Amino acid sequence: MRTIISLILNIIWLITAGWVLFLGYAVAGVLACLLIVTIPFGLASFRIAGFVLWPFGREVVETGRAGGFSTLGNVVWFVIAGWWLALGHVVTAVAQAVTIIGLPLAWANIKLIPVTCFPFGKQVVSSSDARAQMFPVARS
Repeated sequence: MRTIISLILNIIWLITAGWVLFLGYAVAGVLACLLIVTIPFGLASFRIAGFVLWPFGREVVETGRAGGFSTLGNVVWFVIAGWWLALGHVVTAVAQAVTIIGLPLAWANIKLIPVTCFPFGKQVVSSSDARAQMFPVARS
């Protein structure tokens, strides 16, 4: 049942905002890959683009491996691209929240803002994997 709901929400998401947000992240990724030193920013943008295209049934979790370079990368990312992309999420969330059926989509848009602003040190996993990380089962 959960997968059917995720599929329906993903299809509505794709039509209403997903493809536009995906294009924004793809353009940011291509621009970032123009210089060798900014390729990690491009890869982060492409990773988020894939998530933004089909977000329901997946979540963003901390990797636990973020260090000084991730922090520096997040600051640079936020100044150059993060807040612009976050603004795109706010605009699409407002447009989606106009209808009742768009409310869960608007909420998903708002939930994407933290990873949009600070992508380094995070990874995209399925929702079931994220729950398993949060609530590990003791095995005997």
